[in-house]
Amino acid sequence: MKKTLVAFLAIATIAGSSVAVAPPAKAGDGVGAGIAAGLIGGAIVGGAIAASRPYPYGGPVYVDAPPPGCYWHRDRFWDGYGWRFRSYQVCN
Repeated sequence: MKKTLVAFLAIATIAGSSVAVAPPAKAGDGVGAGIAAGLIGGAIVGGAIAASRPYPYGGPVYVDAPPPGCYWHRDRFWDGYGWRFRSYQVCN
């Protein structure tokens, strides 16, 4: 979700800056409309960020500690296509 939102915001920023070439500002030329549009856009983006889930796979969970004398070991190995990692538990 974050990558999608960031990509959308980047595209919108680039498109908005390339399209919106405004003439010099004068009093009464829609400055209020620009401020209102900025506030509404900020509310929409802020609402989307606030409604997103903070954890990709649910909330934090409690995990028991491994038994005393045990630890996790991580090995790197070549599988014929690239380097991969394998983790396994070692107990004394």
